[in-house]
Amino acid sequence: MPAPVDLLRVPVNGIEVNVAVRGTGPELLLLHGFPHTWRLWSAVMAPLSDHYRVIAPDLRGLGDTTRAADGYDAENLATDAEHLLAALGVDSAAVVAIDAGMPPAFLLAMRRPDLVRRLVLMEALLGRLPGAEDFLAAGPPWWFGFHAVPGLAEQVLAGHEAEYVDWFLAAGTQGRGIPAEIRDAFAAAYSGTESLRCAFEHYRAMPTTARQIEAATLGSRLSVSTLAIGAHPVGPALYHQLRPVSDDVTRLDIAECGHIIPLDRPEALVAALTGFLR
Repeated sequence: MPAPVDLLRVPVNGIEVNVAVRGTGPELLLLHGFPHTWRLWSAVMAPLSDHYRVIAPDLRGLGDTTRAADGYDAENLATDAEHLLAALGVDSAAVVAIDAGMPPAFLLAMRRPDLVRRLVLMEALLGRLPGAEDFLAAGPPWWFGFHAVPGLAEQVLAGHEAEYVDWFLAAGTQGRGIPAEIRDAFAAAYSGTESLRCAFEHYRAMPTTARQIEAATLGSRLSVSTLAIGAHPVGPALYHQLRPVSDDVTRLDIAECGHIIPLDRPEALVAALTGFLR
């Protein structure tokens, strides 16, 4: 029988984090992005839990984690993750992150190489670090600016949250879509102006996060062995950003895969993680 998923509420850093835990073995922390919750990892948690204790929290303000007023910059999100691992009795973990979960995972590894055993980063950019010029040649994705204006997007989207989430899910799987149960959970998680506000606070904190990443890499390097996974649309841009600041980084591109790698190509992701983490 597959290991069951335990849902816990863990007080850390002034909030209560909703976290799914499954399996036993070396710890593996999974950090999702937008518009996701811990259920982003639904298709990979079962096979990974055969070998690992998989820990998949909802990020600050998202899913069933506290709708915090502030604290959405990557340094503070890294503190959320660090304190969560401590509260769960973890002194060493591999960390896998995608989209909005990626910058805090990077800063956590920079801050605590003793805690982060191995690092896997996917489908996001590291602030303004060099290497992503080709990806950004036509400017950042349109929704970055839309989400960044305080109070605007949540008012415009009120009553149409499900349609908005559906656009990202379709684009992120190149039209293939995701299981209906997970889609409905995502749509519910981002319904209501307060849920949307918290989601967009992650974008509104991006200038602060970019400064934090620049400061962390000024005179310091990422020493943790890292796998940079690209799909569509970010592709190799993240690897090109990581290579100048990392001691040991490997590139992997997953062909015919959309942005939402854990749901679009879960088998390929499990194979990549299993090989790298071993």
